[in-house]
Order: sequence, then structure tokens, then C-alpha cells
Amino acid sequence: MKDFGTLEYVLDTYSKNWTWKLTGLRAVSMVSRVIPQAWYGDGPDEAIVPDTEQNVQKIKWILDRYPLKIKSKSTWHRKIRHVVIPKKKWTRIEKLRKANPGDQFRGTLLNFQREGLDFLLKSYGNALLADEMGLGKTVQTLAYLATEKQTFPALVVAPLVTLNNWQREIQKFLKKKSRNGRIVQDGNPSSVLIRTGKCQDLGKYDLYIINYDLLHKRLEDLSKLNIKTLVCDEVQHLRSKSTKKYEAVKKLAALESVKYRIGLSGTPIYNRGSEIWPIVDILRPGLLGTFDEFCEYFCYVNEKGKAIVLENKRASLGEELRKHVMLRRKKSDVLKELKEKVRYKEFIDSDINYYHGELDKIWRRLQEDQKIAITAFDKFSSYKRAIQSERQAAGVAKVPHVIEFVKNIMEIEESVVVFCHHKAIHELLHRSLAEYSPASIIGGQTDKERQQNIDRFQNGETKLMVAGLRAGNVGINLSRARYVIFAELDWSPAIHRQAEDRLHRIGQKNTVFAYYLIGNGTLDDHVANVLVDKSYEIDAIMDEKIETIENKEKAELILAQIHDKLATRH
Repeated sequence: MKDFGTLEYVLDTYSKNWTWKLTGLRAVSMVSRVIPQAWYGDGPDEAIVPDTEQNVQKIKWILDRYPLKIKSKSTWHRKIRHVVIPKKKWTRIEKLRKANPGDQFRGTLLNFQREGLDFLLKSYGNALLADEMGLGKTVQTLAYLATEKQTFPALVVAPLVTLNNWQREIQKFLKKKSRNGRIVQDGNPSSVLIRTGKCQDLGKYDLYIINYDLLHKRLEDLSKLNIKTLVCDEVQHLRSKSTKKYEAVKKLAALESVKYRIGLSGTPIYNRGSEIWPIVDILRPGLLGTFDEFCEYFCYVNEKGKAIVLENKRASLGEELRKHVMLRRKKSDVLKELKEKVRYKEFIDSDINYYHGELDKIWRRLQEDQKIAITAFDKFSSYKRAIQSERQAAGVAKVPHVIEFVKNIMEIEESVVVFCHHKAIHELLHRSLAEYSPASIIGGQTDKERQQNIDRFQNGETKLMVAGLRAGNVGINLSRARYVIFAELDWSPAIHRQAEDRLHRIGQKNTVFAYYLIGNGTLDDHVANVLVDKSYEIDAIMDEKIETIENKEKAELILAQIHDKLATRH
């Protein structure tokens, strides 16, 4: 690891007191910000810090961010022992066995799923089940509910598109259990979907299922149900502390009646590693300390004010999670017969004349917006709109060549899934590929329409599926296909992984080939590089070793890129 300077214990010539001397521009700059008692030494890249416990702790904080070569190792280690604050002891979860589900469960668990059940039991139902998508997190959770004592009534909070799937899985794997503990095979359903924000008599059920966006409207009703277990599916929805959904879940998780809190997600980190803190603070409060403590130990703050997990802390954060709260298995680890994924970044031509014409329009609108912008927020919003417009223009410019690429795959009679971001692109692809009678998943469909399209594809009635990246990335099985094509890119690498894993899951017998189509001469390549940068941070924490065929050059700031790209047109 690179050293940014040195740290040495020295006798200060002027004060005749023992002090710490730090060298290196970055470390010295940080000293000037966080240690007001420090002074410069023989130059601007040398700082002298009085030797106090408080200052030693601050120096350690600096070393976590900018590693220094320690010249006085024995003195440093002796001093630092006195300032390290002891942490609460948390039980390590280890030596998983193949647990057997309780009598209320019907079905058969695979061996790794039985170990997942044991993990949930040993974590006392306060855990993050982060298995890769397609490994059966839902069925492991239902097995836990059927095995652990006093888990009902349970509340499942999930994205809207997965609610019906939860109800189907409950009916499939759980025998109905009456209030006196007796298992019955008939009668009223044991679960209910909560579909509206209006107050109503919810009745008495074993399980209540609700979507995240509705939760805050029904919080008062749900708080009266004496909920014992809270299950948060696709728990990455809780990565932001400032949302209504997070606030509602936090309040429910803190209810005295709630004994068990389970989070489910194959991609608990969407963009940055610091997103894991809000999630863990719901499932196991205090494990990562307060958010300030978490940031102080694990993170640095970038120029945008975002907390980024330090490169030399990512592995230790992942280890802390796996020891105490998170179980993560990859398909390659537990399903030896399941083939791997192969990713390609394919550069394709774009309609440059159309693209440049759209850039001209975007540039003119941006200039007009900047003239009337009053606040910094107004200016930022105008840049954001420009980026969104550019992305759609890039998508439209690529469409003819995306269609050609898709048709080449279809010629070998393979089933194909095409993901895109914008509705306009979705409509163009669907219309241009009408000869294949494609199935479609897009925002705004009813549950029935959505399922009919999935069934058409999975049953072989059509070999082509065109799906929205955000509408078709969770709660569906598209394992009939082994080719997935990304006509457009999302800002989050987790969205892409979720989309890939609609194909790469239990039931898939072939290698899955994922093609990311990058438009030459557009902003696509910059977006791809940003995704690579984010992926490194996520993979280090989650202990991933996925190799991708991608350029590893880091992207510059996106706003500057779009501004420069547009500016070069004039």
C-alpha cells in the first residue's frame, strides 16, 4: 500500500516537549484541519503535533485515510493502546450446520439453504441474507418463520412488483397455522396483501405483505398488529436514512413486539459502501456504531460530500458484516453445476448526426436554463436535466445498431432478453423487433399483464423479451434465456447485476452471456467507467472476485464531462 509520508516521535527543539512529526502534503493538510494545536515544521509538508491522547486518536484517524510510514513503531503502538475505545462484544456466527425446517414448512431445502436457515437461527433472526439472486432467499426466510418460535404475525415489506410472488411462495411453502398453533390445510388464506393507504380492518393473519412506498401511510395500523417478525425484501431500498420508507421501517423495527428483523438482498450495496450502515442499523442496531462513528473509522468524504469507504478498510468492513450479521453465498460456490456469467463491453456505432443535433438542442436549453437559474440548486438541476436528455439521445442514436446486434443473436435461435432504461427506447425496440412478437416488461403494467408476459417468454411462446431496467430487475425469473443485452446503462452497478441474475439463477443450465452495448462518440463510455469505479468498492466489501471485460480507467466528474462534451460543439 502506498505511503503518503512519515510519522515520527521527536523532541521538539523549541518547546522541549515530545511531539509527533508528520510529513507528506495530504497528511499535513488534514492535520491543519482537525488538530488546531499543531504547527508547521521545517516546511509546508511537515507538521508538529503535541503528544496528547486526544491528538494520538486524531493522528490514528488520519493514518486510516492516508497511510504513513511509522518510524517510531514501538512508541506508536504503546501510545495507541491507551486511546482505542473498546467495542461492544458481538457474537460471531460460525460453524453452520444443515438445519431442518419446522413442521409448518412444506417443501425441500437444498443443503446450502439448510445452512442459510441455521444462519438465521444462530443470528436470532436479526440478519442480512445477501445470497446472490436466484439462490432462494425467500424460501430460506419462510423456512425460518416456520422453524423459529413465535415468529407470527410477520410483516413482509417488499417492492410492489414482488408482492404477488411473495403471496404465491407463502401459499406454496407454508402450511396454514391457526392462532392456537394448530396447522390446518384449508380455510381462509394465511396472508394478506395491503394495497391501499386507507385505514381499514386488517383482520388477523399470519403474514401481512406491503410495498415500501405504502408503508408510511399504514404505519399507525401496522403498529397495532403486535408484529413479531419484520422481513425487508430488496433491503437496498433502505440505503438512504432521509426517506419516508426508511423512517417507517425504523419505527416498526423499534417496536417492543418485534423480535426478529431480516433483510434480504443480493445487492445490498447499490452505489457506495456507506449505504450498508442504514441497513445494518435496522437489522442489528449498534453493530457499526453511530453513522458518525462508522464514517470516522471506515470512510472519507469526497468532494461531493459523499461518504466513501476507504480502500484499506473495505475488506475489514466486509469481514465485520460476515462475522455478525451477513450471510453471502455466490452461485459458483453452492451450485457447482450452474455455469458462470461472461460479460462483454461491446462498442457499437451510433447515428452521430442525430446525436450531435440533439446535443445542439440540449446545449441551447442548458444555456437558457443557466441564465435564469437563481440558486446553485437551480444550476445543478439544469445540468441534471441535460445529462438525462443526453442519455436518452445516446440511446435513440444506438437503436438501429442495437437492433442489428439483437437480430444477429436471434438468428442462431437463442432466447434473448434486452434491457433498456427509457420508455422511448423500449417502444422503439419493441416496434422495430415486432417480427419476433416480443414479450414486454415496462413500468405501468398491471400485475396480471406483467405475469402474462413473463409466462409467454418462459413457456417458449416468444424468444425475445424487452424489459425496463428498473421494472424488470427484481422478482422475476427469465432463466429460459442465456443471452442478455443491455441497450442502455444505469448509473448503479447493482441494477445491472440484478438484471443479469434474472437469467443466472437456479434452473439455468447454460453459461449466461451479458453484452453491454456502448455507443461510440457518446457519454456511454464515461458512464461505464463510473460503474467500474463503484463496482470496485462494492466488490471489496462483499468479497466478490468477479472479473469483467471493462476499461479500468476512472471517470471524471460527470457534470464536468457533460458540460465539456456540449461545450465542444460550439
